[in-house]
Amino acid sequence: MTSKERLMLAIKREKPDRLPVTIHQWQPYHLKKYMNDISDIEANKLCGLDASITFFEVEEPISKKWQVTTTMEYKENYYVKHYKINTPEGILTTSEGTNAMTTWVVDPIVKKEEDIYLLKKYQPIPKLRRDKVKKVYDQLGDDGILRTFLMGKQGGCWQDACELFGVEKLIMATFDNPTWVHEFLDILLEQKLKYIEQNLKGLSFDLIETGGGASSNTVISPSLHEEFCTPYDIKIHDALHTLNYPVVYHTCGGMMKILDLIKINHCDVSETLSPTGMGGDIGTDQDGIQLYNTLHNDLALIGGMDQLNILENGNDTAIENEVQRLFNIYGQDGGYILSTSDHFFETPVDRLKKFANEAKKYTY
Repeated sequence: MTSKERLMLAIKREKPDRLPVTIHQWQPYHLKKYMNDISDIEANKLCGLDASITFFEVEEPISKKWQVTTTMEYKENYYVKHYKINTPEGILTTSEGTNAMTTWVVDPIVKKEEDIYLLKKYQPIPKLRRDKVKKVYDQLGDDGILRTFLMGKQGGCWQDACELFGVEKLIMATFDNPTWVHEFLDILLEQKLKYIEQNLKGLSFDLIETGGGASSNTVISPSLHEEFCTPYDIKIHDALHTLNYPVVYHTCGGMMKILDLIKINHCDVSETLSPTGMGGDIGTDQDGIQLYNTLHNDLALIGGMDQLNILENGNDTAIENEVQRLFNIYGQDGGYILSTSDHFFETPVDRLKKFANEAKKYTY
């Protein structure tokens, strides 16, 4: 059985030949530092993993009504890129910091409530590089699956709004001005639905990622999730299903208190099953069993492996024991892809190979 067949069967909640094993995404930092700057496809082959490759590359359309200029500010170990966006009705500004490992928002673009109307009226929908999608898909072949996500900082409207306005400010706004928050989310939803309609039809993606860590119950309460995430998630997932794409809902954080909400948001797969050591709230075997019993009959599952405390800092015995534990909780009846619960940066290559080889011992 090929890696692609194996992963797709698990996504369909079926039993492949053995336990599929992968990582969430390969980071350029790790590829450059530890793997001689090879591609993510090559890295998966080298480590013996079932590849799960994420592709997202867009062309920002040229618009006279959304003119972007940038300046750079260099710090000791990182740089900040400042953006100035001119629109017919006002100027927006935002800044992003970047270091060797990641990029983050320094200054959100939405500073006043009325700024969202400039996004609504003038922000263009980016164009996905369809030619490159086919190229990557052909390069990957049967060695794995190809994933993508939607325009914005993350696929989900709530996560996007947090990045654009600031998570603390957005949470406060749900109490102070919930009507405005819904209006903001509606604007982002409309953009994402347009992006889906204009870009994704007929492409060879195997899985579309939505959600985001800001929708986890480590950030917001279940009641906020139910009101400000679930209705928008459902509409996005339904739109993706009309194009026959399976959807994975990403909650890189606490999820134990929103399992019933994940179950009804029309996704097909739930990730990342993050343990407490990685900022999640799956702290015991009983937590994992509860998650499995709640979701498994309806959704496939991806994740579970602590990439820091087990893979990076653990020994062979720790990896062996954790793979066995995760298989016993999530994997015995199929419908499970063993994966790191999110990104890693300093994990030695031999640990990744051990992880892959250990998982291959578990067959169906």
